[in-house]
Amino acid sequence: MDVRVHGRNMSVSADLQELADDRVRHAGRILEDGVAADVEFSERRNPRQGDNRYRVEITSHTAGHTVRVQGEGPDDRTALDRALNKFENQLRRLKDRLVHRSRPRSNKTLNEGLDTSDESHSGDFEIVRTKRFEMRPMTPEEAALQMEMIGHSFFFFLDADSGKHCVLYHRDDGSLGLIEPQ
Repeated sequence: MDVRVHGRNMSVSADLQELADDRVRHAGRILEDGVAADVEFSERRNPRQGDNRYRVEITSHTAGHTVRVQGEGPDDRTALDRALNKFENQLRRLKDRLVHRSRPRSNKTLNEGLDTSDESHSGDFEIVRTKRFEMRPMTPEEAALQMEMIGHSFFFFLDADSGKHCVLYHRDDGSLGLIEPQ
């Protein structure tokens, strides 16, 4: 596994780089596909952020999925430990789902009880960040797995069956909703 360790708003010491490299490589053995991982340390210099001053974000593209976790702590090593615990858990969950994906599924749909209430928001909005990513066809189940791996509340994807762009999202009741165009 190729591990890139760097810092934003701080310099990362050589021993911390080596520690992060070793621990991320060790966690990467869960899937054993030898892909790259990016470990980013950042420090918030705001005195009000004393408890969670340091933040570590680990991003890896593995088994066709993006796994992204972050951990915060009062020092850089604590933040690294917290992020690595989450990273290992995500990799284990991904492996478990990939292994069990081929097994028969029950007849569940993602749209059961879809709430169609219309809420509108007023006010001016400013776009502060634009993300671009490769759009590959996938099933709603694969999209749900990808959404969970990156830790977002929604996921935009190209449905492999219909060829249409769809949005998968977390509902307030804890279930998933799927928005499909007509």
